[in-house]
Amino acid sequence: MARPATARPTDGLSGRLRSALPGVGIEAGDEERGRRDRAVDAAIYLGAFAIGAATLAGTWDMHPPWLRVVAVVVGSATLVSLHWRRTHPAAVGIGVGVASLVIFPASGANLAATFNAAIRARGRDLAVIAGLLIAWAFASPLLYPPAGSYWANAGACVLLTGVVLGWGLFVRARRELVRSLRAQGDRAAEEARAAERRRIAREMHDVLAHRLSLLSVHAGALEFHPDAPAEEVAEAAGVIRQSAKTALEELRSVIGVLREDSGESLTQAPQPTLADLAALVEESRGAGMRITARIELGDAAPPAAVGRTAYRIVQEGLTNARKHAPGAAVTLTVRAPDGDLQVEVRSLAPVAVAAAAPPPGTGTGLIGLAERVSLAGGTLEHGVDPDGAFVLRASLPR
Repeated sequence: MARPATARPTDGLSGRLRSALPGVGIEAGDEERGRRDRAVDAAIYLGAFAIGAATLAGTWDMHPPWLRVVAVVVGSATLVSLHWRRTHPAAVGIGVGVASLVIFPASGANLAATFNAAIRARGRDLAVIAGLLIAWAFASPLLYPPAGSYWANAGACVLLTGVVLGWGLFVRARRELVRSLRAQGDRAAEEARAAERRRIAREMHDVLAHRLSLLSVHAGALEFHPDAPAEEVAEAAGVIRQSAKTALEELRSVIGVLREDSGESLTQAPQPTLADLAALVEESRGAGMRITARIELGDAAPPAAVGRTAYRIVQEGLTNARKHAPGAAVTLTVRAPDGDLQVEVRSLAPVAVAAAAPPPGTGTGLIGLAERVSLAGGTLEHGVDPDGAFVLRASLPR
């Protein structure tokens, strides 16, 4: 199944600003991100080289011959060190920042290293790098006096420092936001998948446990009474065939939700409601169960969702009685005395011999039923009462 598209936080940015951000800050494919990072690297190297070359040309006459050589060598070394700015942001930022305090042509590399440190460096290292950049803003006009006012040039350098740091911190905050949103999206998708698996497990159990228990009862009757009259054998075989057919149809309707991408149109049977309780009771009686049913709903019918949950409660109660207390008398009560819908299935102690081992899946139906009732805002109780009967009782808000 294709992963659903998620909202991109960059939709509000202009195309020019978005293209200026490093690739990791924007959701994109690996190939597109690689091209963007290479373009950003080229722009950073060219910008740092242009600033360094301009400052070297502007201060060329202020350097003695030996210092010119040092300025060219150190400036070139700072440009080369930018290659490691992603893996060692603190070391590159501090080293280039110290060099730029005395070697003015390293200013371009200093701005690039500081921008990178604002994105990647730890807080303490970033504070040191920012302090070096501010010191550079006030020291460079002293070491290399400009033609204009010192404070005007120092203010311009401080403004440039603020722009570089602010832009870097913006990119850093945006990357952290994108990572956080992606992590939240992954967690939400995993929770949705887990919830869907639980829902499908509940539906599979609800629709199949009842049908398969009917199959087991009638098949067991044929096994233990091979000399039964032909009419009874034919009737039991017909019930088995019909139950198997219905189970397959219900299974097909449940797993249809797993085949959304196949394009196959699956006709799903309508979900059962309280109106189907009578048929459920008669079907269970046909399997040999002794059921006394009292259904008192009054004039107002409950919502369809509440009725469907009540139907599943009765279905699970009858299935459990058939599996764990074969031959026991069962009392079913469904009523709405004070607005809430009360459902109770009470089965007496079994009169048939129980199996040596518990039936497979024992307990999973009650777990799924508890989840279903909780989603409906109701309460579920189950256990043995003082008379030794097993009681399944639920209260559902209408």
